[in-house]
Amino acid sequence: MKYFVVDAFAEKVFEGNPGGVCIMKDWISDELMQKIAIENNLSETSFAVKEAGHYRLRWFTPGGEINLCGHGTLAAAFIILNYYEKQLDTVKFNSNSGELTVNKQDDLYELEFPSVPSEEISVTDQMIKALGIVPKETYINRDLVFVLESEEDVRNVSPDFAKLETLPEGLGVCVTAQGSEYDFVSRGFFPKLKVNEDPVTGSLHCSLIPFWANRLGKKEMVARQLSSRGGTLYCKHEDTRVKMAGRAVLYSVAELNIEV
Repeated sequence: MKYFVVDAFAEKVFEGNPGGVCIMKDWISDELMQKIAIENNLSETSFAVKEAGHYRLRWFTPGGEINLCGHGTLAAAFIILNYYEKQLDTVKFNSNSGELTVNKQDDLYELEFPSVPSEEISVTDQMIKALGIVPKETYINRDLVFVLESEEDVRNVSPDFAKLETLPEGLGVCVTAQGSEYDFVSRGFFPKLKVNEDPVTGSLHCSLIPFWANRLGKKEMVARQLSSRGGTLYCKHEDTRVKMAGRAVLYSVAELNIEV
Protein backbone atom coordinates (compact mmCIF):
# COMPACT_ATOMS: atom_id res chain seq x y z
CA MET A 1 0.00 0.00 0.00
CA LYS A 2 1.59 3.27 -1.15
CA TYR A 3 1.97 6.03 1.44
CA PHE A 4 2.97 9.66 0.94
CA VAL A 5 3.93 12.42 3.36
CA VAL A 6 3.28 15.98 2.17
CA ASP A 7 4.24 19.21 3.93
CA ALA A 8 1.08 21.29 3.44
CA PHE A 9 0.90 25.10 3.62
CA ALA A 10 4.67 25.00 3.18
CA GLU A 11 7.11 26.81 0.89
CA LYS A 12 9.72 24.07 1.35
CA VAL A 13 10.16 20.79 3.25
CA PHE A 14 10.21 20.96 7.05
CA GLU A 15 7.70 23.84 7.01
CA GLY A 16 3.93 23.75 7.21
CA ASN A 17 2.00 20.74 8.44
CA PRO A 18 3.11 17.21 7.47
CA GLY A 19 0.18 15.04 6.43
CA GLY A 20 0.12 11.36 5.59
CA VAL A 21 -1.84 10.31 2.48
CA CYS A 22 -3.11 6.90 1.37
CA ILE A 23 -5.00 6.77 -1.97
CA MET A 24 -6.70 3.36 -2.05
CA LYS A 25 -8.74 1.33 -4.54
CA ASP A 26 -11.08 0.06 -1.83
CA TRP A 27 -11.79 0.93 1.78
CA ILE A 28 -10.05 -0.89 4.58
CA SER A 29 -11.53 -1.18 8.06
CA ASP A 30 -11.82 1.83 10.37
CA GLU A 31 -9.74 -0.07 12.91
CA LEU A 32 -6.88 -0.52 10.43
CA MET A 33 -6.99 3.14 9.33
CA GLN A 34 -6.81 4.15 12.98
CA LYS A 35 -3.82 1.86 13.58
CA ILE A 36 -2.03 3.33 10.54
CA ALA A 37 -2.67 6.87 11.84
CA ILE A 38 -1.26 5.93 15.24
CA GLU A 39 1.78 4.28 13.67
CA ASN A 40 2.41 7.26 11.37
CA ASN A 41 2.18 9.55 14.43
CA LEU A 42 1.37 12.66 12.38
CA SER A 43 -1.43 15.02 13.33
CA GLU A 44 -3.51 13.54 10.48
CA THR A 45 -3.41 10.73 7.96
CA SER A 46 -5.82 11.14 5.02
CA PHE A 47 -7.46 8.16 3.33
CA ALA A 48 -9.20 8.53 -0.05
CA VAL A 49 -11.04 6.20 -2.43
CA LYS A 50 -12.41 7.23 -5.84
CA GLU A 51 -16.17 6.72 -5.97
CA ALA A 52 -18.00 7.61 -9.24
CA GLY A 53 -15.91 10.59 -10.30
CA HIS A 54 -15.36 12.04 -6.83
CA TYR A 55 -13.04 10.94 -4.07
CA ARG A 56 -14.38 10.01 -0.68
CA LEU A 57 -11.99 11.49 1.92
CA ARG A 58 -11.55 10.67 5.61
CA TRP A 59 -9.03 11.91 8.17
CA PHE A 60 -7.64 10.06 11.18
CA THR A 61 -5.58 11.56 14.00
CA PRO A 62 -3.68 9.38 16.50
CA GLY A 63 -6.63 10.00 18.82
CA GLY A 64 -9.48 9.24 16.40
CA GLU A 65 -11.31 10.25 13.22
CA ILE A 66 -12.21 13.94 12.76
CA ASN A 67 -14.86 15.61 10.62
CA LEU A 68 -12.70 18.18 8.80
CA CYS A 69 -8.98 18.69 8.14
CA GLY A 70 -7.60 21.43 5.92
CA HIS A 71 -3.96 20.40 5.60
CA GLY A 72 -5.00 16.75 5.13
CA THR A 73 -7.28 17.81 2.26
CA LEU A 74 -4.52 19.88 0.66
CA ALA A 75 -2.06 17.00 1.04
CA ALA A 76 -4.48 14.49 -0.54
CA ALA A 77 -5.27 16.87 -3.42
CA PHE A 78 -1.55 17.47 -4.03
CA ILE A 79 -0.93 13.71 -4.37
CA ILE A 80 -3.98 13.07 -6.58
CA LEU A 81 -3.29 16.01 -8.94
CA ASN A 82 0.45 15.31 -9.22
CA TYR A 83 0.65 11.49 -9.10
CA TYR A 84 -2.73 9.95 -9.93
CA GLU A 85 -4.65 12.34 -12.23
CA LYS A 86 -2.10 14.75 -13.67
CA GLN A 87 -4.56 15.88 -16.36
CA LEU A 88 -6.81 17.51 -13.73
CA ASP A 89 -6.59 20.97 -12.15
CA THR A 90 -9.51 20.37 -9.77
CA VAL A 91 -10.41 17.54 -7.44
CA LYS A 92 -13.68 17.20 -5.53
CA PHE A 93 -14.01 15.28 -2.29
CA ASN A 94 -17.05 13.94 -0.50
CA SER A 95 -16.49 14.09 3.23
CA ASN A 96 -18.23 14.11 6.59
CA SER A 97 -18.29 17.93 6.21
CA GLY A 98 -19.93 17.81 2.77
CA GLU A 99 -18.34 18.45 -0.62
CA LEU A 100 -14.85 19.95 -0.60
CA THR A 101 -13.12 21.31 -3.70
CA VAL A 102 -9.42 21.92 -4.29
CA ASN A 103 -8.27 23.93 -7.33
CA LYS A 104 -4.66 23.92 -8.52
CA GLN A 105 -3.50 27.40 -9.56
CA ASP A 106 0.14 27.22 -10.65
CA ASP A 107 1.92 26.22 -7.42
CA LEU A 108 -0.97 27.18 -5.13
CA TYR A 109 -3.74 24.81 -4.06
CA GLU A 110 -6.98 26.58 -3.16
CA LEU A 111 -9.37 24.78 -0.81
CA GLU A 112 -13.06 25.67 -0.73
CA PHE A 113 -14.61 24.81 2.64
CA PRO A 114 -17.80 25.63 4.53
CA SER A 115 -17.75 28.81 6.62
CA VAL A 116 -18.10 28.05 10.34
CA PRO A 117 -19.87 30.60 12.58
CA SER A 118 -18.69 31.21 16.15
CA GLU A 119 -20.71 32.06 19.24
CA GLU A 120 -19.25 34.33 21.90
CA ILE A 121 -19.16 32.82 25.39
CA SER A 122 -17.87 33.86 28.80
CA VAL A 123 -14.35 32.89 29.75
CA THR A 124 -14.05 30.61 32.79
CA ASP A 125 -11.37 30.36 35.45
CA GLN A 126 -10.65 26.84 34.20
CA MET A 127 -9.96 28.21 30.70
CA ILE A 128 -7.66 30.95 32.04
CA LYS A 129 -5.67 28.47 34.14
CA ALA A 130 -5.29 26.11 31.18
CA LEU A 131 -4.32 28.88 28.77
CA GLY A 132 -2.02 30.77 31.14
CA ILE A 133 -3.31 34.15 29.93
CA VAL A 134 -6.57 36.10 30.11
CA PRO A 135 -8.09 36.39 26.60
CA LYS A 136 -9.80 39.52 25.29
CA GLU A 137 -12.72 37.49 23.89
CA THR A 138 -13.79 33.84 23.85
CA TYR A 139 -15.80 31.99 21.20
CA ILE A 140 -17.03 28.44 20.60
CA ASN A 141 -17.71 26.43 17.43
CA ARG A 142 -16.27 22.92 17.09
CA ASP A 143 -13.29 24.40 18.92
CA LEU A 144 -12.62 27.04 21.55
CA VAL A 145 -11.27 30.27 20.05
CA PHE A 146 -9.47 32.80 22.26
CA VAL A 147 -8.79 36.28 20.89
CA LEU A 148 -5.59 37.67 22.44
CA GLU A 149 -4.30 41.23 22.67
CA SER A 150 -1.39 40.97 20.25
CA GLU A 151 0.62 38.82 17.85
CA GLU A 152 3.32 38.57 20.53
CA ASP A 153 0.79 37.11 22.98
CA VAL A 154 -0.12 34.45 20.40
CA ARG A 155 3.53 33.69 19.74
CA ASN A 156 4.45 33.46 23.42
CA VAL A 157 1.41 31.73 24.93
CA SER A 158 2.39 28.52 26.73
CA PRO A 159 -0.73 26.56 27.71
CA ASP A 160 -0.94 23.65 30.10
CA PHE A 161 -1.85 20.81 27.72
CA ALA A 162 -3.08 18.50 30.50
CA LYS A 163 -5.49 21.23 31.62
CA LEU A 164 -6.56 22.00 28.03
CA GLU A 165 -7.44 18.33 27.63
CA THR A 166 -9.85 18.49 30.59
CA LEU A 167 -11.78 21.55 29.35
CA PRO A 168 -15.41 20.51 28.82
CA GLU A 169 -15.86 22.93 25.92
CA GLY A 170 -14.56 22.41 22.38
CA LEU A 171 -12.51 19.79 20.59
CA GLY A 172 -9.45 21.94 19.92
CA VAL A 173 -8.20 25.26 21.24
CA CYS A 174 -7.19 28.19 19.04
CA VAL A 175 -5.52 31.47 20.00
CA THR A 176 -5.61 34.32 17.49
CA ALA A 177 -4.85 38.02 17.15
CA GLN A 178 -4.50 40.69 14.49
CA GLY A 179 -1.09 40.41 12.87
CA SER A 180 1.59 42.95 12.02
CA GLU A 181 3.09 41.47 8.83
CA TYR A 182 -0.01 39.30 8.19
CA ASP A 183 -3.70 40.18 8.54
CA PHE A 184 -4.15 37.75 11.41
CA VAL A 185 -2.16 35.08 13.19
CA SER A 186 -3.09 31.98 15.16
CA ARG A 187 -1.94 28.81 16.88
CA GLY A 188 -3.91 25.57 17.38
CA PHE A 189 -3.79 22.98 20.17
CA PHE A 190 -5.51 19.56 20.12
CA PRO A 191 -4.47 17.57 23.22
CA LYS A 192 -7.87 15.79 23.16
CA LEU A 193 -6.70 14.23 19.87
CA LYS A 194 -3.19 13.47 21.22
CA VAL A 195 -1.79 16.43 19.25
CA ASN A 196 -0.47 19.13 21.59
CA GLU A 197 0.21 21.76 18.91
CA ASP A 198 -0.84 21.39 15.29
CA PRO A 199 1.62 23.15 12.92
CA VAL A 200 -0.98 24.54 10.46
CA THR A 201 -4.71 23.93 10.86
CA GLY A 202 -6.96 24.56 7.84
CA SER A 203 -10.15 23.61 9.69
CA LEU A 204 -9.58 26.35 12.30
CA HIS A 205 -9.54 28.90 9.49
CA CYS A 206 -13.11 27.97 8.54
CA SER A 207 -14.12 30.04 11.57
CA LEU A 208 -11.14 32.43 11.70
CA ILE A 209 -11.64 33.69 8.13
CA PRO A 210 -15.26 34.91 8.62
CA PHE A 211 -14.37 36.27 12.07
CA TRP A 212 -11.42 38.36 10.86
CA ALA A 213 -13.12 39.30 7.56
CA ASN A 214 -15.88 40.89 9.64
CA ARG A 215 -13.47 42.40 12.17
CA LEU A 216 -11.06 43.84 9.58
CA GLY A 217 -13.62 44.65 6.88
CA LYS A 218 -11.69 42.61 4.29
CA LYS A 219 -12.75 39.76 2.01
CA GLU A 220 -9.18 38.69 1.16
CA MET A 221 -6.51 38.20 3.81
CA VAL A 222 -3.16 36.52 4.38
CA ALA A 223 -2.89 34.50 7.58
CA ARG A 224 0.05 32.95 9.37
CA GLN A 225 -0.02 30.11 11.88
CA LEU A 226 2.79 30.78 14.35
CA SER A 227 3.85 27.24 15.21
CA SER A 228 7.54 26.36 15.27
CA ARG A 229 7.24 25.08 11.68
CA GLY A 230 4.94 27.89 10.59
CA GLY A 231 2.57 28.10 7.64
CA THR A 232 0.96 30.74 5.40
CA LEU A 233 -2.65 30.68 4.17
CA TYR A 234 -4.11 32.96 1.48
CA CYS A 235 -7.71 33.44 2.58
CA LYS A 236 -10.99 34.59 1.00
CA HIS A 237 -14.40 34.95 2.63
CA GLU A 238 -17.38 34.25 0.33
CA ASP A 239 -20.62 34.24 2.36
CA THR A 240 -21.26 30.63 3.39
CA ARG A 241 -17.92 29.39 2.01
CA VAL A 242 -14.30 30.18 2.71
CA LYS A 243 -11.30 29.68 0.49
CA MET A 244 -7.76 29.11 1.70
CA ALA A 245 -4.79 28.55 -0.56
CA GLY A 246 -1.30 27.34 0.17
CA ARG A 247 1.65 25.56 -1.32
CA ALA A 248 2.67 21.96 -0.67
CA VAL A 249 5.87 19.96 -0.95
CA LEU A 250 6.40 16.20 -1.19
CA TYR A 251 8.53 14.88 1.67
CA SER A 252 8.42 11.10 1.18
CA VAL A 253 6.98 8.15 -0.70
CA ALA A 254 6.87 4.78 1.03
CA GLU A 255 5.28 1.34 0.97
CA LEU A 256 3.24 0.22 3.96
CA ASN A 257 3.45 -3.52 4.63
CA ILE A 258 0.01 -4.38 5.93
CA GLU A 259 -2.08 -7.53 5.87
CA VAL A 260 -5.66 -6.51 5.09
